[in-house]
Amino acid sequence: MFRTIIFKISFVSIFAAFAPLFLIALPSRRLLRRLLVTLALGVLWFARVIAGIKYKVHNNPYKNHAGDGPRPIVACKHMSVLETAFLMAYVPNVFFILKREITWIPIYGWVAARLGFIPVNRASGATNMQKLTHAAAKNVARGMTLAIFPEGTRKVPGAPIKLKRGLMFIAENLKLPIQPVGTDSGLYWPKHGKMHPGTANFWFEPILPYNATLEDIADAISRHSA
Repeated sequence: MFRTIIFKISFVSIFAAFAPLFLIALPSRRLLRRLLVTLALGVLWFARVIAGIKYKVHNNPYKNHAGDGPRPIVACKHMSVLETAFLMAYVPNVFFILKREITWIPIYGWVAARLGFIPVNRASGATNMQKLTHAAAKNVARGMTLAIFPEGTRKVPGAPIKLKRGLMFIAENLKLPIQPVGTDSGLYWPKHGKMHPGTANFWFEPILPYNATLEDIADAISRHSA
């Protein structure tokens, strides 16, 4: 538990240290992006050095990607903060669909808005998917990559996978294929409680067509996930 406490203190500290840098960089999206990647790599470094959580990537499609044409929507299993940091660090020009409340956080909410992250008001009932898809399409046209946690929230290891239909709506309307990503990060960085040393895995599964079913996507995401 000592490692977990020290890591959480360090986690808060690194965000506090980066806040003034983000504030200065707000006018420049390019500089903001570089700072965001650096922050994400910092979180991954602290997780490894302090909490003993390493990570391994399987079948990384971005390692030698030439950047030709729109990239698939990344649909990732969500079990911890680790995959958020991982996607920010390693998926080129990534943007997320996130809770509207996150954009209210001083400085970091402004950064999210500036980088094209799309807020959703979950408390208002049904999401306006046409509006959301239009915002996503503008980002994709700018060469950005959409990453979605299709379960909508973090899950504990072994929990049955249940995907939201919003992923299918966006994929079908934008005609973008889907890149499923599985992980077992929750075994080491749980939603609540003590962190455990070990090597978390990220599996990039074979790309699915934009008209894949929820069952196809769920099967791919859960193939190697905990």
